Amino acid sequence: MYTPRSNWVLFGLYSLISIAVFIAALVSPMVRGFAYAPLRELLAPPPKPVEISLIYSTEKEDWLKEAILSFEKTNPRVAGRPIHIQTQAMGSREMVLAVLDGQQKPVLISPASSLQTTVLEDQSRGKFGQAVVEAKNAASCRPVVNSPLVLVAWKERAQALWGGAPGADIWRQIHDAAIDSQGWGRFGHPDWGYVKFGQTDPLKSNSGFMAILLMTYNYFGKTSGLTAQDILSNQDYQKWFLGLEGTISQFGESTGTYMKDIVAYGPSVYDMVAVYEASAIEQADNAVGRYGELHVYYPPATIVSDHPFCVLQADWVQPEQARAAGLFVDYLLSRSMQALAMDRYGFRPADGSIALTDAGSPWQRYAQNGLTAALPPQVELPPANVLSTLLDFWSRNVSH
Repeated sequence: MYTPRSNWVLFGLYSLISIAVFIAALVSPMVRGFAYAPLRELLAPPPKPVEISLIYSTEKEDWLKEAILSFEKTNPRVAGRPIHIQTQAMGSREMVLAVLDGQQKPVLISPASSLQTTVLEDQSRGKFGQAVVEAKNAASCRPVVNSPLVLVAWKERAQALWGGAPGADIWRQIHDAAIDSQGWGRFGHPDWGYVKFGQTDPLKSNSGFMAILLMTYNYFGKTSGLTAQDILSNQDYQKWFLGLEGTISQFGESTGTYMKDIVAYGPSVYDMVAVYEASAIEQADNAVGRYGELHVYYPPATIVSDHPFCVLQADWVQPEQARAAGLFVDYLLSRSMQALAMDRYGFRPADGSIALTDAGSPWQRYAQNGLTAALPPQVELPPANVLSTLLDFWSRNVSH
């Protein structure tokens, strides 16, 4: 005998069966006629991210961290998968060696300069039979921001050494003053001790590599055509070069921390150092009121740290990872990220349409500290064998 209660029980059972069938249809395409893709997608797990491992040089760390956060907020995707970037900071030379030794297998690398990618291309071809990077291939290796090598000195010391401004033989002037047993006494200031020049370790940091290259070019009085024979056969050059390098008591491991040291310890440790322009800009305000005025000097010929971002051409890099890395580099080259790199972090944009002389730019704010938008001529980037010879010569005779 049916009762109203029985009807409610039957209705409940029928409803439960209907719901179960409906859910089965959503989650299983095998149930014909009931598949409803949008709802099924809501119930499916999220797609696995495309992981991009990036090794980068330390001096652009603050800008890069801000740029990565901004990039990931745009919800970038490749084949429907989100992009996630994992980062590791490392000295430029160290990252090259880590890739060559197989200790690191990143998707994307960004040393401070194409000096490093040129060496990596040459040495990886010799080790692996094919290059893992093509330094001049704009499709896979793109410079993103620029910063020339400069000399940063306490202005009082620089004026005692150079007078109004350094001359064309700036590196010879530094050499002669640094090796002089009278030190600053030669310039009327015996209480200042020895003339103390500093640079980073060329085997670990790109700015040190750039410094010894500029010294070498300056010694031979040229800005191009440097050869391995120049380095290996000229004993006068070798004596001169090792004389200056021998006065340096401590080679820095990274340009950013080296610039912080000159500000922290002052002329008791460093009278002048070779660093990037951007590093000098970053520390300009911190130097105020410490040991006098910190001033920037441009050598008569310079070399620009161009911060290439290169997707490695290696068997551990998947096509989707290469595409995702390309999207990230596109974002770094966007006008907003280029302007951020310039205004907040002192890098010269790779985007030439952005003027360095706009009101409020670092080159306007710190003009009294010697900053100028105009650059001296740049030296030629030598072939990889010449760069390797210079590094080997330093390693055999100076490294400690």
